[in-house]
Amino acid sequence: MDEKRIRVGLVGFGTVGTGVARLICEEGDAIAEKTGVRLELACVVDVDTTTPRPVRLPDGVLTNDIHRLLADESITVGVELVGGTGVARTIQLDMLGAGKDVVTANKALLAEHGAELYRVARRRSRCIAFEASCAGGIPIIAAIRTGLAANNIRAMYGIVNGTCNYILSSMSAKDEEFAAALAQAQQRGFAEADPTLDITGGDSAHKLAILASMAFGYEISLDDIFVRGIDGIAKEDIRYGREMGYCLKLLAIGLKNEQGKVSLRVHPSFIAADCSLARVDGSFNAISIFGSAVGETLYYGRGAGMMPTASAVVADILDVALGNSRTTFEHLRLKPREEVVPLIEDINDSVSRFYIRVMAQDVPGVVACYGRILGDHQISISGALQHEGRGPDNTVPVVITTHRTQERNMAAALAELARSELFAGQPVCIRIEDIPEDRDV
Repeated sequence: MDEKRIRVGLVGFGTVGTGVARLICEEGDAIAEKTGVRLELACVVDVDTTTPRPVRLPDGVLTNDIHRLLADESITVGVELVGGTGVARTIQLDMLGAGKDVVTANKALLAEHGAELYRVARRRSRCIAFEASCAGGIPIIAAIRTGLAANNIRAMYGIVNGTCNYILSSMSAKDEEFAAALAQAQQRGFAEADPTLDITGGDSAHKLAILASMAFGYEISLDDIFVRGIDGIAKEDIRYGREMGYCLKLLAIGLKNEQGKVSLRVHPSFIAADCSLARVDGSFNAISIFGSAVGETLYYGRGAGMMPTASAVVADILDVALGNSRTTFEHLRLKPREEVVPLIEDINDSVSRFYIRVMAQDVPGVVACYGRILGDHQISISGALQHEGRGPDNTVPVVITTHRTQERNMAAALAELARSELFAGQPVCIRIEDIPEDRDV
């Protein structure tokens, strides 16, 4: 059978770009045997054309002139792996303008400008493929858009940032402080020198914006997502949570109710220790999705890194070459922003269970005090934990878990606890997520 030859132009020859080049150059024969598509790396564009990379490119392929790629009509697929939202946006628009289909792993750009880029691609009769933008090598976008197309997706819970998951796993397993776990993650290459985007939850929010738009069919903005990171997490809370049967994870959560209203949140969450997501350790990612027909489906794997992400990029290139991406992109329908805005749940209206830790004075009346304060704000206590012994300033840690209550009630109760003379400092508050079980009985 004759092979279909596809010439590819790549912009960005960093970690992931190097991985993509390796797969095309070194696995080309195997890919062609399986798919009937021969990928040819026709042009690689990067500002740095001198630093050695662990891949050998054909002579004349590497350049710092993007116009070579844009002007070459034989290049039908342009891959943008620059990152960021400035230059990368211009590159994608230029590729579309030059009549090329676009493949990208740029989660930040799609989260902030996806709707605009999709419209431009449609006007140009081109497509944008972006499997690698979320969860590295896990084929989650394809699963949502095609594999689960018959389902009304009601909920998704995702561990989508390997840096944060590695840090929380280390803190839990080794009883480490946050700073020590972060330093180890950086030493092992699981965290950037500047980890701010990861540990503050920003990276997870970018991915949730993309995943939620695909799952719910809405044009989602980053402003729709409530975001809290893990940078304030103390090892004591992980330890106390474990005593009460919980495991701490940074979750990206998307929920849709019967009226179509959606709750979009990224924050540290205590989940049951026997939950499937609780067993996802280290730098791995996992996304649990609940569909109306299929029930729960779980997707697990390496969510970042050179070769896992390159795997998703090359899969997208092949999907474009085979015509599949064009078809699914043409039929992608997202509810426009003017209709979506009233459907975004205010975080103050969200309902959850909560974990609270207060440093209480070791005097009579403390239990009655926090019970009264929580009760005054319609918050019911589900459990409490207090060890013997005294801490600084004659205080002892008291851990409380609650039944479900509104965020605004909890915020008011925390403010009152902080004002009380019986408690020192600011209370610690972490949400508890009761992820539904979908098991045979």
